[in-house]
Amino acid sequence: MNKTVTPYQNQHTTKKEQVADMFNNISKTYDFLNHFLSLGIDIIWRKIAINELKALKPKRILDVATGTGDFAFEALTILKPEKIIGVDISAGMLKIADEKILKRNLNDKFEVRLGDSEKLPFADNEFDALTVAYGVRNFENLENGLADMFRVLKPGGKAVVLEFSKPKGFPVKQLYNFYFKYITPGIGKLFSKDARAYSYLPESVAAFPDGKDFVALMNKVGFKSTKNRPLTFGICSIYTGIK
Repeated sequence: MNKTVTPYQNQHTTKKEQVADMFNNISKTYDFLNHFLSLGIDIIWRKIAINELKALKPKRILDVATGTGDFAFEALTILKPEKIIGVDISAGMLKIADEKILKRNLNDKFEVRLGDSEKLPFADNEFDALTVAYGVRNFENLENGLADMFRVLKPGGKAVVLEFSKPKGFPVKQLYNFYFKYITPGIGKLFSKDARAYSYLPESVAAFPDGKDFVALMNKVGFKSTKNRPLTFGICSIYTGIK
């Protein structure tokens, strides 16, 4: 079993509470650092993940751990659903998302709600599709979170999970580890007021059960036709499953 990694190791609050605090702290610089640290590749990864839903043509989508809403905005452009609802545990991140929604005049298409991704505030069988980008590794109980995601999907609905993974081939593995362990925390400390957040990032990725282990968890909670699609030498992966 993978050990639980928390953002602030010297605190006695739950991982859930610490993750909310961390994202509240870094919300104002999150978008900039996301694109900067990934050299903009995260934008391409998002498009590829969203295209997994094109054939389904979902009308109602839930974006779990929506953060500042970047994934949902891209999904609106590509998929043109009737409605996307984003849920996140961080009020600070949702404030940024709300500002973007207002600025882009998308209130009728995209709304965000404060909520626990492991206890989603929605009825059973409510959504045609569900997305989550870079959020599942922050769950306190991954299996519970996946089970609740499965619950709110309609039968035949599809889940798309985009998450960092661990490349295994030389020299990508070595370069990736060096960048994540030394460069990322340094840049994060420079631009963000919460340096610990960008040390937590590589630790959370290292502890995350990626690849076949994550697919096995999806299968365990009931997903069918599960697939794992590694991107960019395995730095990131797209996981899909059908209810």
